[in-house]
Amino acid sequence: MLKGIPEIIGSDLLKALADMGHGDILVVADHFYPPYSKSPNAVSVQAKGNTAPEMIDAILKLMPLDVEYCKTPLEYMVPDTDAGITMEQCDTWDEAIAAAEENGYKANCAGPIERTKFYEKAGRAVLTICTSETRPYGCFILQKGVM
Repeated sequence: MLKGIPEIIGSDLLKALADMGHGDILVVADHFYPPYSKSPNAVSVQAKGNTAPEMIDAILKLMPLDVEYCKTPLEYMVPDTDAGITMEQCDTWDEAIAAAEENGYKANCAGPIERTKFYEKAGRAVLTICTSETRPYGCFILQKGVM
């Protein structure tokens, strides 16, 4: 038993977070994300029963974001410009940004990334956390910083 570890962070996830280095990226995935085809080299950890913002909040209690070298170390998936889908606001994004703020970050550390670019970047992830998030566009990328 350890003190100070959020209860939704299991031992496999705790080890995977500890094994990450500065600049490494992780995906907090929604329920529909295909971790093996989109992030084939990443460690995949199941965190079912949790939403994406809940996981982001728990992760940020343990892991710093790369605010020194990355303009938006917390990115949220948005529709591709040519998809014909318009989303200006989403509760999932708002809750994730609120989680970042609650953990000492400014709201502008988060930014959008189009779906196609998200998948390209997610291909370089070292860790994918699969949640039960079912709201649309509930996938996020976090880049690890230093303490």
